[in-house]
Amino acid sequence: QVQLVESGGGLVQAGGSLRLSCAASGRTFSSNTVGWFRQAPGKEREFVVAISWNGAYTYYADSVKGRFTISRDNAVNTVYLQMNSLKPEDTAVYYCAADYLGRRSRRKEDYGYWGQGTQVTVSS
Repeated sequence: QVQLVESGGGLVQAGGSLRLSCAASGRTFSSNTVGWFRQAPGKEREFVVAISWNGAYTYYADSVKGRFTISRDNAVNTVYLQMNSLKPEDTAVYYCAADYLGRRSRRKEDYGYWGQGTQVTVSS
């Protein structure tokens, strides 16, 4: 079993920054793809960004490219999401997820482990 816990969400003004963290316990995810997804009220959960097991590959949704940066520190089983130049449309619950098959996937169906989510609210 693996548990993923997100932290770092909050309320920020447009143009501001937040750094989310996703910490894994119970099982290392150092060999797995980790992704961030988000879900706004009344909308489908959507892909934001993912990172391969060694950090060599990262892939971003077009809507966040150039503003968000994903990174990971396998020594402490943590993945980070640095979010800059935040916009009101970034408001959502942000979830981290792990794919233990290590696929380079943007599909939420390919991620078997999920955190409980952290709220990000961007005011205009």
